[in-house]
Amino acid sequence: MKLLKSQIEQKTGDGWVILLPEEPEDMWHAYNLIQEHDQIRAKAVRRVSKVSDSGSTSSQRITLDLTIAVTSTEFDIGSGQLHVSGRVAKENEHVKLGQHHTLDLELNRKFRLEKADGWDSVALEQLKEACDTDRRAELWAVVLGEGTANICMITEHQTILRQKVEIAVPRKRRGGVDGHSKGMDRFFSTTLSTLLRQIDLPNTASTPQAKTLPLLLASPGFVATAFLAYIRAEATRTTNKPLMTLIPTIIIAHSSSAHIHSLNEILSSPAITTKLSDTKFARETALMDKFNTLMRLDDGRAWYGPREVERAVDKGAVGRGGGVLMINNALFRAQNVAERRRWVRLVDRVREVEGGEVRVLSSLHESGKRLEGLGNVAAILTYPLEDLDEEDGNDAAGEEGESGEMII
Repeated sequence: MKLLKSQIEQKTGDGWVILLPEEPEDMWHAYNLIQEHDQIRAKAVRRVSKVSDSGSTSSQRITLDLTIAVTSTEFDIGSGQLHVSGRVAKENEHVKLGQHHTLDLELNRKFRLEKADGWDSVALEQLKEACDTDRRAELWAVVLGEGTANICMITEHQTILRQKVEIAVPRKRRGGVDGHSKGMDRFFSTTLSTLLRQIDLPNTASTPQAKTLPLLLASPGFVATAFLAYIRAEATRTTNKPLMTLIPTIIIAHSSSAHIHSLNEILSSPAITTKLSDTKFARETALMDKFNTLMRLDDGRAWYGPREVERAVDKGAVGRGGGVLMINNALFRAQNVAERRRWVRLVDRVREVEGGEVRVLSSLHESGKRLEGLGNVAAILTYPLEDLDEEDGNDAAGEEGESGEMII
């Protein structure tokens, strides 16, 4: 994402930015930045009707700059399309104030964003991440089975299924081994050609310093190993230098199935985590594994759920010396402004007051989905606390009357 222009008041957070999405990942950032009631200005196409002096009506489609107050957003992760709906907020000669319109934000088309409630610390952090040109895809992964391959791109914020390959492969039978072998060769050929269309391999002759991202091949049994052997043979046969530079980055892993959800299990493996320690996905997976280990120990150092975590922060237990707040970025897309501010205050308190670490996990990564099952917020404490999940007198006051009888 390119930041073309910015005018944000530091003290109040009031202001606007003009952004230019340049690649599909940028649409995910835009989806997270745009909240209900924000104002968006972008190019739009509207059908405008005109009535002539004779009374006849004609209509034509015109392109115009339109500003809307956002009422909802819809993001399609597969296509990378972002639809922003709202009501026209600034007068236009062709569109009446208050009319409903949907803006389709597209790559290489700029838009202006003004936050209705100002740019808080979380929104500014999201803006910084969106415009950091060094943060892009971190890893490619292919999860294989016999005749099935899921080609995925793993970024800091998403796990995107880019392509699925399905080829019918005959089973191994006595006297029919050749049919199985030919079927697997056909499957590997299709998978490799599909993968190369997705991966933008650097041309080492023109850009010798270009970085090649790691490629993870995972499968039950020996399918991944066989696919690697096929890639090596094809690179040698075709003298494809970019493909040859990819081979040293390839990592083989075992998975329990050929399903995309196996990535969570694969990236939890200590052997794979060590090799991919620089990727955000691997770091978040390792953090969730550490949290689950502490949960099993049940020693009071791991808590989850909004009320329990807020109580831990109130007691100063998520601070310097190992305190970690894990929060799902889905909470910052809450339509309720008060709810969003609740989580922004919690993040600010842990970072600035307590000195603890804050990890905002993506709801489109497996780690974020695991956190979603824990109420979207969890914490590793610097020291053990007990009974954070028990009702106190204030919580119970609304449930019982003075005589101790339940109020219905």
